[in-house]
Amino acid sequence: MGLYLIPLVIFGFIILISGIFTVKQQTSAVVERFGKFLSIRNSGLHFKIPIFDRISGRINLKIQQLDVLVETKTKDDVFVRLKISVQFQVIKAKVYDAFYKLENPHDQITSYVFDVVRAEVPKMKLDDVFERKDDIAIAVKQELNEAMVNYGYDIIKTLVTDIDPDLQVKEAMNRINAAEREKVAAEYEAEAERIKIVAKARAEAESKRLQGQGIADQRREIARGLEESVDVLNNVGINSQEASALIVVTQHYDTLQSIGEETNSNLILLPNSPQAGSDMLNNMIASFTASNQIGEEMKKQNAKKGIGGKKPDA
Repeated sequence: MGLYLIPLVIFGFIILISGIFTVKQQTSAVVERFGKFLSIRNSGLHFKIPIFDRISGRINLKIQQLDVLVETKTKDDVFVRLKISVQFQVIKAKVYDAFYKLENPHDQITSYVFDVVRAEVPKMKLDDVFERKDDIAIAVKQELNEAMVNYGYDIIKTLVTDIDPDLQVKEAMNRINAAEREKVAAEYEAEAERIKIVAKARAEAESKRLQGQGIADQRREIARGLEESVDVLNNVGINSQEASALIVVTQHYDTLQSIGEETNSNLILLPNSPQAGSDMLNNMIASFTASNQIGEEMKKQNAKKGIGGKKPDA
């Protein structure tokens, strides 16, 4: 008799152990009795009646993410692929609905995402899709929340994580961006060149002004020096004509000396004889004398015309 009790005790112990089960944190277990819903057990140690009760399934209460890739067409007839990331979570108070109402929640969410994206994106141009991707994400979230809350799911957040236009369109966009950047670079280069030209012109103008001022100052000092030289020579009994001749001859030889000091110069001064200075002075004096005579003659003629053409007083 005792030998028959041992197997029964062992069997009873196994049955008792099979009725004990645990549920992990952030998880809920659905318990059924004879195929009918009995209860929902949350994290911890639990007991069920062996044979009669069974764990029908477990529900994950953590936040999950589902990535959905949607291909659609924009308002300007550009095919584009959008990657929509949906973060969702089973509502703890609605584990029953989440377990029994939906066979495959991922497929359900994917269907709603496709429906919303293909309704919103065709209203936008390609550039607007990039600029208003947050609007697309908000529209998806609102639609999913309204639909999935009845099934025990809460949509935490939706994100448009990638926008990938058709390859040819992408290459065209890259060419447009490159052209725009080259245009901006050309404008900056042209502006820089204009600034350099203006600065160079101003520098040249200032240089010419200073050069002209220097030449004027130089000639003024030369004239002053010549005047002082003539005054000095007059004081020692040399008349103005002789003084002028002496100065011209002196400058002539000074010029020849300065030319001779330049070893690499090919300049030849003609005429360069000693008589050249005297001839040059005589020519200058003759020119001045002739000019003065012509001026005096013109004054006399003008005076005669003024007397002859005067009308008598009435």
